[in-house]
Amino acid sequence: MNDLDRWESKFESCCYSERLLTKLSLLNEKLKPKKVNILKIKKAIYYAKKYHGDQKRQSGESYYTHPLEVAYLVADHLFETNILVTSILHDTLEDTELTKDMIKMVFGSIVANQVDDLTRVRVDRKISAAETVKLLLLKNKNDLLIVKVCDRLHNMETIQIKSPGKQQQTIAETLQEFMPLVVYLGILILEQKLSNICIRSNLVRQRINLQEQQVFSFQDNYQPLSPVFQNETIQMYIRKALEA
Repeated sequence: MNDLDRWESKFESCCYSERLLTKLSLLNEKLKPKKVNILKIKKAIYYAKKYHGDQKRQSGESYYTHPLEVAYLVADHLFETNILVTSILHDTLEDTELTKDMIKMVFGSIVANQVDDLTRVRVDRKISAAETVKLLLLKNKNDLLIVKVCDRLHNMETIQIKSPGKQQQTIAETLQEFMPLVVYLGILILEQKLSNICIRSNLVRQRINLQEQQVFSFQDNYQPLSPVFQNETIQMYIRKALEA
């Protein structure tokens, strides 16, 4: 943390940071007088890059690109400095040596508490994404729920790099937990994007084909392979995705 006063001279731009900062600058001009603090956003980018370091995603990309893309998605729905900083730092407590006290020192208690709320690692265990969503719902933290949905959306965009078993688990969890959530939040565009990724996934098509030898048949006697697809709400998403 000895670079608190020198981070600007060490800041290195990349295509992901440029993409995010360009978008925020344009939105600052468009949404006057409501503006975000670009300098604070850049500082968050610096710390995300510094502490995620050489970590890689399964796709082979540097891990820090993920939180930057999440923040890019969040900006369309929440244009507020602290929530964007939180988006950029949302995985640091879970995956890096950055601590809550360090985040509080650099970015303030609001950001530190928000990042902590999004962190799945607890004292005794690591909770699931679904459990995190339920805890945020109980606390009425809709802004953090939007971050969580954008986090899931970006992860779903690269789901094909995961193992078949992990794909199956993630798709089922997304349909069961996140689709009702985006309906609750009332964000139609996120609902459409998530449902289309889930329903058009090759994995889901293959699972249904094993039983029906066709894709997404909705005959009266049709029974999906997994219980998650028997939910009427989920079947609604499937129909909507196929009609799109």
